[in-house]
Amino acid sequence: MENSDKVLKLAKELGAKVVQTHASWVLILPEIVYKIKKPVNFGFLDYSTLEKRREMCFKEVELNRRLCSWIYLGVVPISEEGGRWVIESNKNVVEYAVKMRRIPEESLLSNRLDITTEEDMRRVAEVVANFHMRAKRVDEFGKLEVMKFNTDENFQQTEKYIGITISREDYEFIKERTNKFYEVHRGLFEKRMREGKIRDGHGDIRTEHVAFLKEGICIFDCIEFNDRFRYGDVLNDMCFLSMELEYFGKKNLAKAYEEAYREATGDEDFEVMLPFFKCYRAYVRGKVNSFLLEDPNLSKEEKEKARDRAKKFFELAKEYAKIIPL
Repeated sequence: MENSDKVLKLAKELGAKVVQTHASWVLILPEIVYKIKKPVNFGFLDYSTLEKRREMCFKEVELNRRLCSWIYLGVVPISEEGGRWVIESNKNVVEYAVKMRRIPEESLLSNRLDITTEEDMRRVAEVVANFHMRAKRVDEFGKLEVMKFNTDENFQQTEKYIGITISREDYEFIKERTNKFYEVHRGLFEKRMREGKIRDGHGDIRTEHVAFLKEGICIFDCIEFNDRFRYGDVLNDMCFLSMELEYFGKKNLAKAYEEAYREATGDEDFEVMLPFFKCYRAYVRGKVNSFLLEDPNLSKEEKEKARDRAKKFFELAKEYAKIIPL
């Protein structure tokens, strides 16, 4: 990838640490972070042109300020000058980056799981519940067909990883239980649309996207690249975090978070919908980690870790599939 070398050279000049995802390079400095989108197209995510990357940078800032207004500083240009990239220069713009305040590593939920209390998670649940209750309604995205499109896409995109990160038996079991849920609970999707449970949410509420800052609880890095993954049932949005807490073995924190959210919202379909959505979320994480196996910029060791994570997420998805009420 042509941009990869330029990003790494830029990071070296800035003295920045580079962290990669399947879709971005993140340049981390002592006080500031720059996030540069990779020129990739996964179908569900398209950053293939400069104009698309620019648009998505601005959208990322706008959407994330809803739950984390203190962190997102804006969008900055990157210019190519003398064969090298220069950040925050308008002379010859070839790329864009989201500029953020650096969030202290120790404030991230992912780095403080051992000291996080059930009360902390109840506070997070209240923030998420209040956000959902004021978020824009997008009822049409609650249709069963929309959710099924997402799960069908997951199964299509992960079929090639059978025998690598997921067994054929588990793949077929999760797929069968998921599709059976649609048959049994078709009316529930319509009910939740009528009740206003379909909102413009966050889409990626995970332990590494929750920070405990002096200004308050910050939930950042929402999905901007595909409205379909951000629009949806509020339980689908909130349970990504409890799924991850259980992935890390923190069932007590997950339970406190879920109970507080349920109490704040009074959601009467909680027990029926939750296992289904947690299965979906765990499967998505298995899929995304599987994608990393094909990233040419990752080392063999990084790919081995991604493979192990994918396997564990798919195994967790299977456990949730077992308790989906049919």
